[in-house]
Amino acid sequence: MEEEEPLLTGSINQGPGDYGSQDNGEHYHHDESPESRRLSHSVTDDSYPVYEDADLCIQQAVVFIEDAIQYRSINHRVDSGSLRLYRWYYSKICQWGLGFTIAVVLGLAFIETPSSLTYTSDIRFKPKPWEPPCGLTEGIEMVCLCIFILDVTVKGYLIGWEEFRTNKWLIGYVVVIAATVIDWMLSISMMCSESLRVRRLIRPFFLLQNSSLMKKTLKCIKRTLPEIASVILLLALHICLFTMIGMLIFAKSDDPKKNGEWETYFKNLPKALSSLLVLLTTANNPDVMIPAYSLNRGYSIFFILFSVFGTYLLMNLMTAIIYNQFRGYLLMSVQTSIIRRRLGIRAAFEVLCCPGRGHISTQSEGHVERVAVNMFLQVMDRVHMKSYCRQAIIKAAQQFPDGFINGEAFQRLFNELDKDFMKEHPPKPEYSSPVLRYIQKIYSHFYITVLGNVVALANVICICTVLVLNSEKSVSEKNNFCMEILNCIFIMYYLIEMLLKIVAFGWRGYLSYRNNIFDGFLTVLLLAIQIAIIITNRIPFEDVDPVPQRVMVLWEMVRLVNMLIVFRFLRIIPEIKLMAVVASTLVDLVKNLRAFAGILLVVYYVFAVLGTWLFQGAITPPSNTSLIFNARIENQTDGPFSMDCGTFEQLGYWPNNFDDFASSLVLLYNIMVVNNWHVFTDAYTRYTTEWSLVYFVAWWLTSSVMWVNLFVALILENFTYKWDRSNALSVEDVERIAYQSTVQLIFREHVREPTEEELLAQLQQHPHLHLSW
Repeated sequence: MEEEEPLLTGSINQGPGDYGSQDNGEHYHHDESPESRRLSHSVTDDSYPVYEDADLCIQQAVVFIEDAIQYRSINHRVDSGSLRLYRWYYSKICQWGLGFTIAVVLGLAFIETPSSLTYTSDIRFKPKPWEPPCGLTEGIEMVCLCIFILDVTVKGYLIGWEEFRTNKWLIGYVVVIAATVIDWMLSISMMCSESLRVRRLIRPFFLLQNSSLMKKTLKCIKRTLPEIASVILLLALHICLFTMIGMLIFAKSDDPKKNGEWETYFKNLPKALSSLLVLLTTANNPDVMIPAYSLNRGYSIFFILFSVFGTYLLMNLMTAIIYNQFRGYLLMSVQTSIIRRRLGIRAAFEVLCCPGRGHISTQSEGHVERVAVNMFLQVMDRVHMKSYCRQAIIKAAQQFPDGFINGEAFQRLFNELDKDFMKEHPPKPEYSSPVLRYIQKIYSHFYITVLGNVVALANVICICTVLVLNSEKSVSEKNNFCMEILNCIFIMYYLIEMLLKIVAFGWRGYLSYRNNIFDGFLTVLLLAIQIAIIITNRIPFEDVDPVPQRVMVLWEMVRLVNMLIVFRFLRIIPEIKLMAVVASTLVDLVKNLRAFAGILLVVYYVFAVLGTWLFQGAITPPSNTSLIFNARIENQTDGPFSMDCGTFEQLGYWPNNFDDFASSLVLLYNIMVVNNWHVFTDAYTRYTTEWSLVYFVAWWLTSSVMWVNLFVALILENFTYKWDRSNALSVEDVERIAYQSTVQLIFREHVREPTEEELLAQLQQHPHLHLSW
């Protein structure tokens, strides 16, 4: 469950509420003191006591519990009308609508000038793209801006002006919207003919401000930068030192035959720096040392020492520092999330403890310390949450014998939110027929699953054998008769296996297993395609299809069947524990670590816009495209159109350019991978200026060095967390458990619980719900 956007980060993160800022090592207990709960509260917005309206108490408790579930701040208006607006704002339809609006705004870069709407990005063959008429994208953008204005207005109203003016993100939201509107007006006044649209560069802010976890991640990265800068400085000193040594060792000689290293890599200071920088990523290894190594094998020591200290020591040290520092700041951020959950639950308990509304009063001054179970059940009926968590909490609440829940027990009830969900399979059907009981006994056994996996493996091996035998044949030369016979046999087995499993487990039982759903869907799809092949081509009854057009159709359908069969072989993943954990880790990364990928998307977007501004049209196509194309195919480096081997032109990297937004994204990805990234830097330094190297080095440091290493470290953290939890479980248990592996839970054991005094101190600071002793 991803953390949603908090309405404020003001008072809840100040003073005693900043639980992530320090840990003094003390032990924190949760013993509830009667004095700590002598509270009364009122809604300042409407100037009447909360406990005059039981429905308002329930409504407040519902919202506070939903805030706790989503790790949201509770510092918002709590009168009846505001609460209805608040729940509407955080409803799925509103949040999905806001997310769709952000996606539309970000997607405008693909169709705005320069448009990416062409079938290829190769500048030699790229047709003139379709350009939208003036006002089309601007009209769409204005609609989105109106939605953003409504969004910030609702947020500002719900938290109040005092909190709004202390929230830097919301103030930044207003500034970005204002800057976008001004730039939009300039575009309209210039009839969309401006060459630079500044608002493209700030559009990713809309994505950042809509995700609390993204903002926390960005804050953690910002705090980690000093440590990263120290290692980058050490890395720079390492490169500069070896650059000067290299220029001294590989100086220009009087013998032209010995100047290969100097001419190619150490001719001047910028060239030497860039050559060693690329060597740091191993992209030009061993090319960079070959000219010198061919003269004397001792020269290899220089390059080996550079790589050992730079690539294997300093770069890995940087990865360790990035992960360690970022993890520390992320723990602080997770601590804030935990306090938000505990604070929301405690606030719900306090508002339900209204005198005369399902409580027990034990003090003459109206001191309340328990909540009636009946009132709590009314609250849970209204809360939007996962059904299995609701059922578990309600079941636990009904176990209180006296019908009342105290504060400590109230907090414990919501520990169910952090527990894994064990899916229970429906009971198997009972048959009176001995044959059906025998089938049920056999096809419920684990060995049937093993047999199915063996058959699937045999099917894949058959397909591989046929592919190897037909690898050099054209479509018309291939004989699909044997393959179709094999496919029919295997598909019939899959169909029989599926039907008998349905008999053994029943419909509901069969569909309760995810691997059965996967198997069944592919089996039905394979059967449908196979029937279509038989009807259309009368295969396998005809050995040769006389109609050439139908040969291609047949081959495409057979190829689709084979691909689905190979894909079906993935059914073995849930049967192997390590593979099951790895696969579920990948799924959880997609679901729960979207914020980290979102930051990378923002960085991609900003660098792509900058790249388009700086380098659009920098690389021009050759005048004779057919000549250069033939020369590249034949690998010619001399003749009428000569090219140096390994250059941008000789390798045919023409589709990699900054001429539009889409091609810029692809080029940035190719550089992030760092394979042959020096080819791009060399080309752009030749076509533009040597200062262009600054842009590419900045992108390499941001994407490949910092963010990719961080993402890898978080993958390891997520996998370790899940592996430790599943270590004592069987394969079947791993398949049944729906792990709650959010970022908060991954680091849960490393954060502390707040005390009752700290929670009550936070509630005292609520700007709209005044609490008094």
